[in-house]
Amino acid sequence: MSTLGELIQTKLREAFAPTHLEVHDDSASHAGHGAAGAHVRIVVVSAAFEGKSALQRHRMVNALFREELSDTGHIHALQVTAKAPGESLS
Repeated sequence: MSTLGELIQTKLREAFAPTHLEVHDDSASHAGHGAAGAHVRIVVVSAAFEGKSALQRHRMVNALFREELSDTGHIHALQVTAKAPGESLS
């Protein structure tokens, strides 16, 4: 996995202690559309998301990657699936 992927996994593990975590670099499928930076898709299951709306969950994850998502960061697009334990991943 790339250094960016490792950074993403480390930050998510430290912040949310997930029971399930997937990090996918989808940059290759977006090549040629002119945007610089990685396209990353994550799936994270954590008790930290219990009782939170989808919007709150996304805000929690996006706040974690504020620097990486900035104009000078390395992530162009971040797709987040954030679930609480027991919620379906589909």
